[in-house]
Amino acid sequence: MTGTSIARHNQNLTEVIKSYYQLTKPRIIPLLLITTAASMWIASDGKVDPLLLLVTLSGGTLAAASAQVLNCIYDRDIDYTMTRTRKRPIPSGRVQPRHALIFAAILGVLSFSLLMVFANLLAALLAMTGIVFYMLIYTHWLKRHTTQNIVIGGAAGAIPPLVGWAAVTGNLSFVPWLLFAIIFLWTPPHFWALALMIKEDYAEVGVPMLPVVKGEENTANQIWLYSWLVVPCSLLLLYPLGNLGIVYGAIAVYLGYQFLCKAWELKQDPANNQLARGMFKYSIFYMMLLCVAMIVDTLPLTHQLLGIILTGG
Repeated sequence: MTGTSIARHNQNLTEVIKSYYQLTKPRIIPLLLITTAASMWIASDGKVDPLLLLVTLSGGTLAAASAQVLNCIYDRDIDYTMTRTRKRPIPSGRVQPRHALIFAAILGVLSFSLLMVFANLLAALLAMTGIVFYMLIYTHWLKRHTTQNIVIGGAAGAIPPLVGWAAVTGNLSFVPWLLFAIIFLWTPPHFWALALMIKEDYAEVGVPMLPVVKGEENTANQIWLYSWLVVPCSLLLLYPLGNLGIVYGAIAVYLGYQFLCKAWELKQDPANNQLARGMFKYSIFYMMLLCVAMIVDTLPLTHQLLGIILTGG
């Protein structure tokens, strides 16, 4: 414990801020925010109120950060055991768990307050639901006990579009639930590709990720199956719902085709870490560009340009 104490006392203010920032796992958050933004653009027919957008994305950032900090507290035993995560703020002793808990609580309260005051109660409650689901259902119940952990737990990462839609409309229709479904189905291929890359780490700490328990071939087959679920699901916004048009449709078809190609390559060679890495990286690229396509398709400028093109000027 002496080393932990020394590490803690010798930090300057910049290092302390950096440690708390790292607790929030900031690299994960932008993907959550772009799904929120896409939902808001669709809900508002491409005319999002800038202040509402800023408030909702800020509230979403705070909620996601709170959930990640709580996750770091809960998983500190795993993080200390795994070489890859041993230098994180809590297992390295740079942040004490009780201080991290206070930090997480402050982030959660700020998120709820911001969304409640500047958006609405539904958006605020949905953001809090995301934190609770991520911690109680995924981190506490599923992660260490079942190979289906990331399948069911993926619901937590699919909540941001519901928050965005609720912030704009004050309710939830079928469309935000479809956005929820797209992200829910996308999560297993995304996360299992990562799990294939670091399966030894999970095996080391006894976390029953699919590649550890069922093997690489079964995991690659599951990735292939879920890829065939998410790609057609993404096209439902074009037809039959008709919420988005030809611009989104063309981009979604191309991105989906590439997604299936990556999944097929991995299926042919499940033990290939480079293919797993390629699938993982492309899955992030896929979701971000899909959301950008949703936003671009709703813009009035896009409709004007399409009108000019289709009418020949």
